[in-house]
Amino acid sequence: MSVRVLIVEDESMIAMLTEDLLADMGYDVAPPVATVPAALDVLASGQIGMAVLDVNLAGTMSFPVADALQRSGIPFMFVTGYGRAGVPEQYHAVPVLKKPFRRRDLQAALSGLQAGPDAS
Repeated sequence: MSVRVLIVEDESMIAMLTEDLLADMGYDVAPPVATVPAALDVLASGQIGMAVLDVNLAGTMSFPVADALQRSGIPFMFVTGYGRAGVPEQYHAVPVLKKPFRRRDLQAALSGLQAGPDAS
């Protein structure tokens, strides 16, 4: 069974691109969400094994989602135009992928997570 990945991204084109890339890599991708409340609702379902978070969701920071993921022990990464500079120190161990990115960049960043497409 492949890992179910949650994408939290407010830009629909980037969300669709990320969804397509992850699916091509063999991940089971949950429908992308664009807000913190929607992401927290999906996490409450208990069916997520990994997450890809944009830092800034239309002016709202995604850090409450990151905190919920950490509490649940679900690996995640940030994808942001700000790069590492846009991520607070408390998330120093979380992989950060700077936008724009390519498939190989996403694959490399995912390798830093504890889960993979073959995990169960």
